[in-house]
Amino acid sequence: MEEILFDEILHEIFTRLPSSSSSSSLPTFESVPLVSKRWLRLYRASKTSMSFRINPHDSSVITLLPSILRNHPSLSSLRFVFDPKTPIIFPSAAESNFDDRLISIVSSSCCSNLRKLCFLVNPLSPSSLLPLSTSSLSLTSLSLKLLGPVSFHWVASFPSLKDLSVDVSSRNSSGSLTGSNPNPDVVVELGLESVSLAGIQSDDTGVTWLWKRCRKLKRLSLRSCGTVGETELFGLCLKNLEEVELRTCRSIVDVVLLKVSEVCESLNSLLIHDGGSKDGLAHFVKNSRCNDSLKTLDLRLPMDLMDEHLVSLAANFKSLSTLRLTSCYFVTGESLKVLALSFSSSLEELSLRSCDAVERETGLLATLGQHLGRLRKLELSFNEWLYDKEVVSMLASCGGLVELDLRGCKNLTGFVLVSLNKSCVKLRSLDITSCRLIQAGEVEAFVMKSQRLKKIVVEESKITEAAMKWASSKLIEVVALDSDVPW
Repeated sequence: MEEILFDEILHEIFTRLPSSSSSSSLPTFESVPLVSKRWLRLYRASKTSMSFRINPHDSSVITLLPSILRNHPSLSSLRFVFDPKTPIIFPSAAESNFDDRLISIVSSSCCSNLRKLCFLVNPLSPSSLLPLSTSSLSLTSLSLKLLGPVSFHWVASFPSLKDLSVDVSSRNSSGSLTGSNPNPDVVVELGLESVSLAGIQSDDTGVTWLWKRCRKLKRLSLRSCGTVGETELFGLCLKNLEEVELRTCRSIVDVVLLKVSEVCESLNSLLIHDGGSKDGLAHFVKNSRCNDSLKTLDLRLPMDLMDEHLVSLAANFKSLSTLRLTSCYFVTGESLKVLALSFSSSLEELSLRSCDAVERETGLLATLGQHLGRLRKLELSFNEWLYDKEVVSMLASCGGLVELDLRGCKNLTGFVLVSLNKSCVKLRSLDITSCRLIQAGEVEAFVMKSQRLKKIVVEESKITEAAMKWASSKLIEVVALDSDVPW
C-alpha cells in the first residue's frame, strides 16, 4: 500500500500526525523516520522548525550543522539557545568567531525559506548579522542577544521584519555603540509590528533611532529597561499600539503609562509586573483614552496596587474581559466587589493569585461569584489559607466555568471536587497541583464522574491506575507532575 502512495500524499499524511508532546495513543510525527529511508526523507522534507541547544566550545556543531540544515529543506523556523550545562563566562574572541560562523551557516543553508530565527547563544555584534541581512530578505521574526550599548540601525537591513526581540545582556569593553548609522539623516519607516526589549540601560540612547522609525507598532514589551530614549519620539510610535508589557521597569513605568494614556486609543492589553508606580497607575486609570478598548489587565504590583486604583478602574473602564491580579497585598474585598459589580456583564476570566483579601475576608468569593455569572476561567492559585466553604460558595454561582486553577491551595479538600461535578458541568481544565489534602481516591472519583473534562494537572502520586483508565476512555489529558511545583 505504501509503495503506491505518491510522496505528496504521504507528506500530507505526516503533517497531520500529532506531535510527541500530545497525549494521543496514535503514531506520532516523530516516529515517521523510523519506518524506512523513504519516510525519513519525506519526514525531513516535512519538518518546518528545529531547535538546538548549543555549546560554544563544541566545534562539532560547526561541522554537523550544514548537513543537518541541507537535509531539512523546508525549515522556516530555527531556534538556537545556550546549553545550560555549559559554564557561563563572558564571550571570548573564539566564541565570537563561533557565533559568526554559526550565523554564516544559517544564512547559506536555509535562507530561502527562513522566516523566524531565534539566536540566544552569546551576545552578538550587529556586524555578525550582515550575512543574514543580505541573504534572508524574507525573515519576519528575529530574537537575539546584543552587546550594549546598542544601536538599532541594522534593523533597516531586514525589510520584511515584523517581530523583533532584543536582549542587551552585556556591555562591550569600549562602551561605544555597537555599530553606527551610515546614513543618520535618512529616516526609513520600518515594518515592525512587535518589539520586545530587555536590559536597555539608561545610557542606551540608540533606542531612540528605533522609535523614530516605528509607525506600525502593535505590541511593545519592555523588561528590566532603564530608559525609553527621547520621550516625545517614543510617544510617536504608540498610536496604533494594542498590547503593552512592562516587567521590572520601575524607573520608566511613569513615562510609559503617561504616553500610553495620552496616545493609545486602541490598547486592548496591559501587563505590569514587579515594578510599578502608584501615581503612574492612578493617572492611567483616570485619564486613559483606551477605556473603551482595554480588554485585558494583568498586574503584579505587591507594593503599588491600592483600592483606589481598582475603584477608578471600575469607574472608567466598562468592557474588561480578563483581569489578573497577583500578590495584591493592599487590596481589600471592598474594591474587588466594586470591580465585580462594574464588570458583571463583560468579565470572563478572573485571576486572584496569592491575594490576601481572598484568604482573610469571609464571604468575599461568594459575592464575587454572584456578580460574575459570565466567568469562564478562574484562578485562585497559591491562596494557601483558602478553605472549601469559600471556594464552593463561589462555584455555586459559576456554572459556566471551563477552566479552574487551584494550584497551591493547600487547605482545600476533595469536597471541592465533589462540588465541581455538581456545579460546573462544563469544566474542561482543572489544576489541583499542591493541594495536599486532596487524596488519590478523590481524584479518581472526580475523573470518573466528570462530564466534559479534557485536562487535569495533579501530582503523579495522586493518579491511580483506575483514574488513568477512566481518563484514557474519556480522552482526558493527564499532566502528572513529580512533586510540588513552584510559581
